[in-house]
Amino acid sequence: MSKVLTLLALATIPACLMAEEFPKDSTMAQLVVTGTRNETLASTLPVSLTVVNHEKLQENCRLSVLPTLTEQVPGLFGTSRGVLGYGVSTGAAGNLKVRGVGSGAQLLVLIDGQPQYAGLMGHPIPDAYQTMMAERVEVLRGPASLYYGSNAMAGVVNIVTRQMKQDGQKTDIQLGAGSYGTLQGEAVNRARIGRFSSIVGLSYQRTDGHRPNSNFEQETGFIKLGYDLTDNWQLAGDANLTHFNASNPGPVSAPLLDNDSKITRGLASFSVQNDYGKTSGSLRGYYDWGHHNIDDGYTAGGTPRAYHYLHNDYIAGITWYQSASFFQGNRVTVGLDWQHFGGEAWNRYNDKTTPSATLADTTQNEVGAYVDFRQEVCSWFSLDAGLRVDWHNQAGTELVPQGGVTFHPSGNSDLKAIVSKGFRNPIIREMYMFPPRNPNLEPERMMNYELSYAQRFQRGHLGANVFLIKGDNLINTVMQSTGRPLNVNTGSFTNHGFELNGDYQLSDHWSLNANYSYLHMKKAIEGAPESKFYLGANYTCGRFALAMGMQNIAGLYTSATTKENFTLLNATASYSILPELTVYVKGDNLLAERYQTYAGFPMPKATFMGGVRVSL
Repeated sequence: MSKVLTLLALATIPACLMAEEFPKDSTMAQLVVTGTRNETLASTLPVSLTVVNHEKLQENCRLSVLPTLTEQVPGLFGTSRGVLGYGVSTGAAGNLKVRGVGSGAQLLVLIDGQPQYAGLMGHPIPDAYQTMMAERVEVLRGPASLYYGSNAMAGVVNIVTRQMKQDGQKTDIQLGAGSYGTLQGEAVNRARIGRFSSIVGLSYQRTDGHRPNSNFEQETGFIKLGYDLTDNWQLAGDANLTHFNASNPGPVSAPLLDNDSKITRGLASFSVQNDYGKTSGSLRGYYDWGHHNIDDGYTAGGTPRAYHYLHNDYIAGITWYQSASFFQGNRVTVGLDWQHFGGEAWNRYNDKTTPSATLADTTQNEVGAYVDFRQEVCSWFSLDAGLRVDWHNQAGTELVPQGGVTFHPSGNSDLKAIVSKGFRNPIIREMYMFPPRNPNLEPERMMNYELSYAQRFQRGHLGANVFLIKGDNLINTVMQSTGRPLNVNTGSFTNHGFELNGDYQLSDHWSLNANYSYLHMKKAIEGAPESKFYLGANYTCGRFALAMGMQNIAGLYTSATTKENFTLLNATASYSILPELTVYVKGDNLLAERYQTYAGFPMPKATFMGGVRVSL
């Protein structure tokens, strides 16, 4: 039945989008920075990009960007385990995959182009990605290693932070409360005085959780300062600090006690940017650090662990690029990246007399240089070619080629083809930590072949793409004849599928947006659905607004042999009592589906929340 509903919903998209075309100066043309580093029209790039703007991120009153990305981005799926919080230890969720690829450190998350992952473990920190800081989120589906090196094998999620372009100041406050003792609050102030701009944000959220021992609490602070030295040169600096306490209840078949995490993550960066039209560039230095304190807990009737796991990790880096147009229709970008990362991990014993056991104390370096050449051959055809040379002190040198072409059959349609390579260097955990460690690991690699088409209309747009990806040299843990597990490069996969997306403005009051993705996997991949469909509808009338969304997930592997199928219905209604004051109420999983996206962690049935928004 769910497949029939999906096909019927998909069949309505082309009919809805039959309308007059936009003029060539269409305002639907999107400027993006992901996929080329410098600000570029998305329609001129051969890659598949989805942009989720701030209004869309805000409409369901979510403090985290990840649930909205899972809905709005075809081919992307993120696992969850409860009302709030994703965690980082055993039983952690927030595992993002694009087209079935993304486990661990295969999908790179950026904030303004700055890498965000744990220096020792290599994985993203999903609880740190907050809506309050995001002007928009750009998701590049497919390898992005040409520009971003290792960890961008599957693609990139780039959170572009808030901006303030006009003089004045604006403050937004949101407060909410709901099911399971959940409380949420955030405040963001944006200001500009002449050449100086600032953005400051604070957020807090907590919940008792829908299962025993699943409570979560988080505080986040964010600041970004900017100064325009001239019309062509700008300085910017930002800092972010997040702390959360998370309790993991464990799988329902073997519940855990005292599996608690205390995580602090911080980041800071400073950049100098230039823009002269025909040439633009940036130089950025950044530092990302974390302190993790984790009790892995024990099962009921078992014995509490005698130690806590602790680690301090960091990433320090410098990234530079300069883009220039040397003649009509030409753009050349060159860049350099350097990263120094690592840290120390140890087990600290609770008796305070047993010496701590060091698990890792190491650092690594990675240096990359790349060049990308784009040329508009004529008004309807352009080509793109690039090459990256990446060096890692352990894994050695990796060459990363990429090439694509873009056709414009009309002023409002794009036909694109691309061949791109992605790779991921082995991370410190895989090489040096815990029994499966193997310092002789080689990089994982993936090739992506893709064809896409997009059409813009008077009231909307429609996009479609097909892809084939082949990965090899994947790192798997294999039991040896000695009885000892070992990380080795033995894995491979072949995935292919297609993705559809579209939106349509029905009237001044109604708008629709939808996407669908199908993924065929030769081997089962946990956390990857075979098909994913989303249909959203927005209604506005005067002071009243309603946002509704239905998502159908089919063939989601929660283990190598277990699949989940479910349909979620969410809705948020709001009413502006005053221009400065809006009240809202929202419900998630209104069909009260019983489902799970992470094996052993059932999600809650219907949950509700209400609150207020204040804009000053």
